[in-house]
Amino acid sequence: MLDPVVAIDRLRAAFRGPDRHRTLHAKGRFYAGTFTATPEAAALGRAGHLTGEPVPVLVRWSNAGGDAEVPDKAPDIRGMAVKFRLPDGTETDLLGQTARRFPTDSPEEFVAMTEASRKPVLVPLFMLRHPRMAGAMLDGLRSKAVASHASFTQPTYYPIHAYGWRDADDHLSWVRYRFVAQHAGPPSGTYAGRDRLFEEMTARLANGPVRFDVRLLVAGDGDDPHSAVSVWKHARELLGGTIEVTGELPDQDPVVFDPARVVDGIELSDDPILRYRPSAYSESIDRRT
Repeated sequence: MLDPVVAIDRLRAAFRGPDRHRTLHAKGRFYAGTFTATPEAAALGRAGHLTGEPVPVLVRWSNAGGDAEVPDKAPDIRGMAVKFRLPDGTETDLLGQTARRFPTDSPEEFVAMTEASRKPVLVPLFMLRHPRMAGAMLDGLRSKAVASHASFTQPTYYPIHAYGWRDADDHLSWVRYRFVAQHAGPPSGTYAGRDRLFEEMTARLANGPVRFDVRLLVAGDGDDPHSAVSVWKHARELLGGTIEVTGELPDQDPVVFDPARVVDGIELSDDPILRYRPSAYSESIDRRT
């Protein structure tokens, strides 16, 4: 397994990002909001944020790369991280991004792919050398996961991992998520500055809350929850709740959104990427602080 220190060294070298910033998703802003679960979600899981009562959330929209100075018009994967703050004081995090399929279960391959993406001329050669990853990478191209978005409400965000939900009777279901904007409409004006996505969000929020549906895919027979690469073919879909973002916040750093941070009623899968991420995040936060 790739040493997390080496992984962070290589990712920082690829973007030449300063230590005070995140290694990836370096450029972002924080927002306040609430999450309200549906009765269907409450029946499926007993976790404290699924009761149907609104719970506070901290949202961070971001650009994916490690360069905090990149202009927003540059094509990029976008991120939407959500921290759910439960009534008992515990927290759990979901990290969504605009690529709907993850290309590998290997941290080494992910780092190598990120390095190759910094020099687009190398990407076809990388895909030839890693044919197992080509399908997901091509899907990202077709679905415009990397794009010059005009609003953070345009794309759908995909937390790539599956989580186990326990209900009141301790029955286990495996769940994946999607964040889909509700009736977002076109961008609220024309913005051309280097921070145009954040300027557009400020204008949009001035007209009222921004809402996202939290869509759930519940695994069926034969769907593998233990791999970020797996494609589920037998899942059923339901509405899990609504995230309502109400306003921008001052910088909250050093806040860590950790996809392995779970609460009672939510369980981690054996997904190798999910299990690896906390060690890499720990190395990154040490450098930021």
